[in-house]
Amino acid sequence: MIPPTSAPAEKPTTSGITVTDALGRKVTFAKPPQRIVLVGKALIMIADAIYLFPEASARVVALGKTIQNQVDFIPVVDPNYANKILLEGNAGAEQIAAARPDLVLLKSSVAESLGKPVEALGIPVVYIDFETPEQYWRDLATLGQLFQNEARAKQLIAFFQQRVDRVAKAVADLKDDQKPRVLLLYYSEQSGAVAFNVPPLQWMQSMLVQTGGGWPVWKDVQFGQGWTKVTLEQIATWDADQIYIIVYSGNLNDAIKKLKADPQWQALRAVKQGKLYGFPADYYSWDQPDPRWILGLTWVAAKMNPDRFKDLDMQKEIQTFYKDLYNLDDAAYKKNIQPNLVGDLP
Repeated sequence: MIPPTSAPAEKPTTSGITVTDALGRKVTFAKPPQRIVLVGKALIMIADAIYLFPEASARVVALGKTIQNQVDFIPVVDPNYANKILLEGNAGAEQIAAARPDLVLLKSSVAESLGKPVEALGIPVVYIDFETPEQYWRDLATLGQLFQNEARAKQLIAFFQQRVDRVAKAVADLKDDQKPRVLLLYYSEQSGAVAFNVPPLQWMQSMLVQTGGGWPVWKDVQFGQGWTKVTLEQIATWDADQIYIIVYSGNLNDAIKKLKADPQWQALRAVKQGKLYGFPADYYSWDQPDPRWILGLTWVAAKMNPDRFKDLDMQKEIQTFYKDLYNLDDAAYKKNIQPNLVGDLP
């Protein structure tokens, strides 16, 4: 078991440090940064990863919006949250500078739009990604250097790697024709109009299906830069064995009930066979490149190929995740996590 995160695993040093960020830039600090700002697009993805380190609570002084649906996870794991400077989601360089940071952590995707203006003010910026498993290992190592807790970074990498390896080993001998034909859809509803979208093949959502032993039926879609909208006719044509529904904003369980009651959806083979599933979520959906992706991988692999995961206790997996990664004991788990769990969980 990974040691609790209530205290740093190593004695901090006051010597200078140099890190290589996601863009290959070497960033040097005369002393370890103590006033860190988290802001920018897709902040929840990196904020949740940063809070895997016990030092984050004391060193993060300002952050942007970390709510995706209706509830915010960061206050659960940061006892100092009430003292944080809360920035607008579109905060610019001047607002960031007002927090007097000695480090701003940003996704590399905003390097031009936000990073450069911040750097122009003489504020050090380190770019991270946290989009793929490989980037997870790299970026966790970078955070380990910044927080002077490389031992914790190694523990975290091992936690994720062990679970990826377990899934990969369980489905390694599956031939393509043995894999379930899977459709994963992002469901959104605005003004009563429902839309369905599929993810690019290089995104985390597709990786979860493929690594977990499924065959993504949307492989031949002509993708743009992000989610691609698909019609019900296309969904019916794919005739997937299993369908997984993701909801980011709204009630996942209600969306699943609505689809199951829809005559057009009732005509789909996967729905007829009881294989329409809500992709689990708590504060955030488990399909995203947030630390919860490892729960998403474990869950979807077991759903797609249940005979390969007969001994898996998903409830135990969830509780272990929050205990080992965020130091939430049983009482904190029951109070803060269990009430927010949605989706097709045992």
